[in-house]
Amino acid sequence: MKRLPIILLAFLCTTANAQKAISVDDAISIALKNNFDILVSRNDADIAKVNNTAGNAGMLPTVAITGTGNYGLNNTSQKLSTGVETNYNSVSNTALSAGAQLNWNLFDGGKMFVTKNKLNEIQALGEIQYKDKVMQTLFEVIAAYYDVVKQKQQLSSINEALNYNRDRVTIAQAGFNAGSMMKSDLLQARMDLNLTTESRISQQYAIEAGLKYLNQLLGKNAEDQLSIADSIPLNYTPDKADLFQKLNSSNTSILSFQKQIDIAQLALKESRSAYLPTFSFKAGYYASQTVNSAGSTLRSSSIGPQIGGTLVVPIYSAGENKRKENVARIQAQTAEYDLQSIKLQINTQLQNTLTEFENQQELLKIEAENNALAKENLQISVDRLKHGQTTSLEVRRAQDDYVQSSTRLINFRYALKLAETKLKQIVSGL
Repeated sequence: MKRLPIILLAFLCTTANAQKAISVDDAISIALKNNFDILVSRNDADIAKVNNTAGNAGMLPTVAITGTGNYGLNNTSQKLSTGVETNYNSVSNTALSAGAQLNWNLFDGGKMFVTKNKLNEIQALGEIQYKDKVMQTLFEVIAAYYDVVKQKQQLSSINEALNYNRDRVTIAQAGFNAGSMMKSDLLQARMDLNLTTESRISQQYAIEAGLKYLNQLLGKNAEDQLSIADSIPLNYTPDKADLFQKLNSSNTSILSFQKQIDIAQLALKESRSAYLPTFSFKAGYYASQTVNSAGSTLRSSSIGPQIGGTLVVPIYSAGENKRKENVARIQAQTAEYDLQSIKLQINTQLQNTLTEFENQQELLKIEAENNALAKENLQISVDRLKHGQTTSLEVRRAQDDYVQSSTRLINFRYALKLAETKLKQIVSGL
């Protein structure tokens, strides 16, 4: 019966491992289809595309069919210059009209053409912002994916420590039974075994939480079962010159601010069009009829086409046009400042990430050597303990050194992978 939990745990682990592990590329593919932030950003970009029409820019005419009807009941009193007086009581009046009308703004100072160009730029900005959201989300997916891998590796390290603890308990028990070791050594070994078992339980929870967060990023239910890889590939070698060359032409933040400059400059042109005259054209075909129950005119009707135009020449606007132009000019200048600022920030971010990447490479190399030494030292300590040549305290210290080294090694691998992913995100290379 004591072996039942172990057998059950082994069965569950075998079942989990039997699931097909999804690669990080699989996770990215799922996120591109299901991640809600990406889907919302796609809709925002599509809205900008839908808004980019000639009609929305004011370049096309509008046509409408109109119709009105009125009915009135009045008491009328009239006195003519000839002295004749006329009084009508409860006189009804019916008026009906209908028509088809076309309105077309033929010239508005060139504003409609500038507006259409601005809509083109807004659509392009929407696509850049969508790509930026995709890059951000993919970074989060990759980081979450390898965080679970890191947690699984940490669990493996804890399980390895657990095996050493079991060996210590076995050795301490045998030594105590033989009278060569004190009971305090046996008790300490058992306490360490319990503490490591607690760490394993906490680590298993950390893995479950990481998988739930990864499911969230993939647009999947938290309860969905995922099986992922057990290792973190580290085969990336950055080309510094290539990264800096691509920066201004690939980074989505820089491209977004560049596009905002274009939009601001077009908005400035829009404001200047207010100084020019506008001309609109109107044409239609109308029919109307009026019926009176009394009076000199009992019925009147008209039908036929009408055509006309309106010319507006701005003379004085109380400085409103000038104010709008100045505001647009300042906004365009602000957009320039924003671009220079973001270029400086992204350039600094790239340099810092490259430094971080190189540092993590060095730290990983050193810790890999240190980990091998710590493991060898632990094995020697355990062997000495078996032969009664050392104390349980020394073995515990060697085991702690090895566990801490393994933890650092796993963290360095993960940090190096994050630095690699950030470098690729900066140049939109994910």
